[in-house]
Amino acid sequence: MKPELSMLNGLSSIQHPTIEEIVRVGAQRMIAIAVEAEVKAEVKAYVEQFQHITISEGKAAMVRNGYLPERSITTSAGPISVRVPRTRSSVETLKPFVSALIPRYMRKTLKLEEAVPLLYLGGLSNNDFIPAFEKLFGELPVGFSSASITRMKQLWLEEHKAWNKRDLSLSRYCYLWADGIHFNLRLDEGRLCVLVLIGATPDGQKELVAVSGGYRESAESWLEILRDLKERGMPSPNLCIGDGALGFWKAIRQVYPAAEHQRCWVHKTANVLDKMPKSIQPSAKSLIHDIYRAETETDARSAYQRFQERYQAKYPKAVENLMKDEATLFTFYHYPAEHWQHIRSTNVIESAFSTVRLRTAKTRGQGTMATTLAMVFKLAERAQLRWKRLRGHHQLPKVINGVKFINGIENTLAA
Repeated sequence: MKPELSMLNGLSSIQHPTIEEIVRVGAQRMIAIAVEAEVKAEVKAYVEQFQHITISEGKAAMVRNGYLPERSITTSAGPISVRVPRTRSSVETLKPFVSALIPRYMRKTLKLEEAVPLLYLGGLSNNDFIPAFEKLFGELPVGFSSASITRMKQLWLEEHKAWNKRDLSLSRYCYLWADGIHFNLRLDEGRLCVLVLIGATPDGQKELVAVSGGYRESAESWLEILRDLKERGMPSPNLCIGDGALGFWKAIRQVYPAAEHQRCWVHKTANVLDKMPKSIQPSAKSLIHDIYRAETETDARSAYQRFQERYQAKYPKAVENLMKDEATLFTFYHYPAEHWQHIRSTNVIESAFSTVRLRTAKTRGQGTMATTLAMVFKLAERAQLRWKRLRGHHQLPKVINGVKFINGIENTLAA
């Protein structure tokens, strides 16, 4: 039985329900519907994003998996019972569903001023708030209007500006992931590419480092970001991970020349397969997996050579695309094996920003570059609260201190 139906049955069991009881059960039902919509949207987004897994392996990237145990939340209308949906993923980098409306360990509702941005970021647009609150409370909260949302977005703009000026002299990032996320603009022409950097701290936490507007292929845009980070005191990362098409690589060599480079295998796989017929792609993809999932660099390079030998004659462009980045495809073997799943690709950013894409898609394009950046910043800032630590985070201080690793294992014989 769906949770909202069981709630209505709960109301019918009350012989003479009071207004407060009706409000409580109504709120309970609305929350259940909203959370169901949340999980449905997230599952759909991940299934579409990782559709290639469904095609090649016959299983969806994420599926529903029942509910978490029911718990009670104290509200102004009294205690209500909630059941948050649970998900199961076949992609190791995807995190289980976490509701934005009902976070883990939540036992009481937020104040209105905290709930409004939470609901807005969860999917309600300016015009959605009035009918939503009228259904929940029977009338609008005092002082609440669509203008409140406008003021809130202005506050986000100011917060983003202040965040972009924060001191970074005490920030140390072992790994730095880079990517460009595209968004449509409603009032400006063209599309905005939001340039994103996420770093791994010495204790294994993933942390938002930069969210800035620019152009994906532009080294100048990345140079501006990286120079600003350096001027604010950010030390050089040990390893940078990104897509091969980014102007990021030219920029990082100028600003942080000591950082090592790792090209994203997910992007590389897609680029190579794009130059091959669909009938060949499954077998070619399997061989590419053999390359970057090999236990040792020697085995990986052997599989790399087999790919060249098998496809060079018929698909030279695909082989050329794979070979041109050879120098930066195997760097991860010089880092702890526990970290390989994190540093072989930019999935750290892809998975984190899937919910950002989902929310901005609902708004059907943002008004300006500034408002888009502010929304993306706030969404990413909230998502950051759910990011998990890296596997093997105890190895990070060794990486920072220059300890050498061979095929993912610490080289104890090194001088």
